[in-house]
Amino acid sequence: MRSIALIGRLLLALASAAAIYAHAGEIDVQEANLRATDEGLALNAEFKFDFPASLAEAVVNGVPLYFVFEFDLTRPRWYWFNEHPASKQMQVKLSYHALSRHYRLSTGVLQQNFATLEEALDVLRRLQNWLVVDRTVALADSTYEAAVRMRLDTSLLPKPFQVSALTSRDWQFESDWKVFTFRPPQQPPAPVESREPKEATKR
Repeated sequence: MRSIALIGRLLLALASAAAIYAHAGEIDVQEANLRATDEGLALNAEFKFDFPASLAEAVVNGVPLYFVFEFDLTRPRWYWFNEHPASKQMQVKLSYHALSRHYRLSTGVLQQNFATLEEALDVLRRLQNWLVVDRTVALADSTYEAAVRMRLDTSLLPKPFQVSALTSRDWQFESDWKVFTFRPPQQPPAPVESREPKEATKR
């Protein structure tokens, strides 16, 4: 009986460890939506994750991390291939500067500095007003499937860390695709100018 109980406790411990390992390094997309703006369609999304200690240590030691946000818009068509009117990526660099002792998020020429890593991660977890569909893109009066995800781009890591990324789940830091439906708002038709001759003004 003691052996059976011991085996049971061992299996329970292994299952708990497997569950913890399965959730390590994972990113969850909590919410995602599109809204119409004057420039086109903007994406807002929120991500939930616990930042692995190995990644935080690497940043403090001067290793920049590159995160990629990916977006795709698809219109399913049963009679033909699916239409893909929009697909976009955005790269965000997370780095630490030892001289000034601050963390930095960089996107292109835009930069933000933070006193702590957690402050930088809070901004990284919230994607706001990202223009993903330009207003010049013509969308049909139909239902589309929008998808977004976030991942750590391990291909930009220094070579030793790329090797670690092959064996450590902490470095396989990414989310699944979050898919949601979207129907574009239809603009009211422009007024048509009458071609009928106007009546002469009575004097």
